[in-house]
Amino acid sequence: MKKIITLLLCLLFTLLSTSPVRAEDLELGAQHAIAIDGTTGKILYEKNSEEKKEVGGISNLLTTYLVYEAIQQGKLSLNDDVEISDKAYQLTAIEGISNVPMEARKYKIKDLLTALLVSNANSAAIALAEKVAGSEEKFILLMQAKLKKWGIKDATIVNASGLNQAIIDGDEENKKQNTENKLSAYDVAVIAKHLLEDYPEVTKITSLSHAEFAGIQLESSNYMLENMPNYRAGVDGLKTGNSEKGGISFVASTNQNGIRIITVVIGVEAIDEDPYARFVATANLMNYVSQNFVANLIVSKGEAYNNSKSTVLDGKKTSAIAVAKDDFIVIERQGSQAEPKITFESSQPSFSAPLKKGTSLGTLTYTDPEPIGRGYIEGKAPSMEMVSGETIQKSFFLKVWWNQFVRYVNEKL
Repeated sequence: MKKIITLLLCLLFTLLSTSPVRAEDLELGAQHAIAIDGTTGKILYEKNSEEKKEVGGISNLLTTYLVYEAIQQGKLSLNDDVEISDKAYQLTAIEGISNVPMEARKYKIKDLLTALLVSNANSAAIALAEKVAGSEEKFILLMQAKLKKWGIKDATIVNASGLNQAIIDGDEENKKQNTENKLSAYDVAVIAKHLLEDYPEVTKITSLSHAEFAGIQLESSNYMLENMPNYRAGVDGLKTGNSEKGGISFVASTNQNGIRIITVVIGVEAIDEDPYARFVATANLMNYVSQNFVANLIVSKGEAYNNSKSTVLDGKKTSAIAVAKDDFIVIERQGSQAEPKITFESSQPSFSAPLKKGTSLGTLTYTDPEPIGRGYIEGKAPSMEMVSGETIQKSFFLKVWWNQFVRYVNEKL
């Protein structure tokens, strides 16, 4: 009998612990938070996500993006050497900030990226900024321009590292001034989404719990990685941040249940300076997303959606079937009965034969019936390019001539 009661209690506990939590009941212990789907950009949860706050080293994600962009543009390569300037070198002597020794005064870009992303090395951020733009001041302009391009307004960017500029300048009296990078949780989510989308190779570094830099063993500040105290399967990044004014923060990425989840928590309450608080808050947010949202397939690659087609002129067929270029997957609330609006729009009124298979015909767009906050990052609704599912040959020349004559009469006369 006791065994039966024990089993029933265990079952009840399991059911209670896995039952979905409502957004308004979620206790994160963070002043600001957001969770998004990194593929579609759908906002899955938000809490005071628009207010700008000091984010410390999290702003290094933007620095990292610009380094990868310069490499993609052919301006740099991962194996290029970087001379460590006096400015970056002298920063290594300041106690109480994250850094690595840089006595060699010359390191490769790939090694500096590792130091930056694994152990939050502030000197690495400055050195990389100087390599990309010639000076940190010019690099800041690049950072600001990129944020503007992504629709991020009113952000404060004062340096490439995220440190309080007063510490870098040795001017402690001005620490209370506007001398730190300030971004909102939403802004950070935008940056993280672009980084993972455009340069997914970054996770080869951010997923490392340990790495080596110039013979020195580095340990990641991300405790949710494998072999770390708060390990969670699927987590592959991204960055922690610390600020006297903004508090402790963390932006994480993971793949769970077919969803590429990006979470941001800023200003996490850490009782007795609990080093695990930000990771517990992140795990709770990830649990909420996993329990409340699912990935749903709208249309498979190579399949049409509800007789989607485009008009074809002068062909052996009068229309071309429009099929999905890839699997079209969206994120929806679990158990939702709301009906989304899904529409196909041809990119032009008609296409002329011959028409090759795979030719782009238009776009299939998903209108979310239950948007959260802004709905989607940068206001971009989920969509899928639709292409011709077949090759349509040109019709017999006399028929083509007759069709053209009829169109001329109808349109011109």
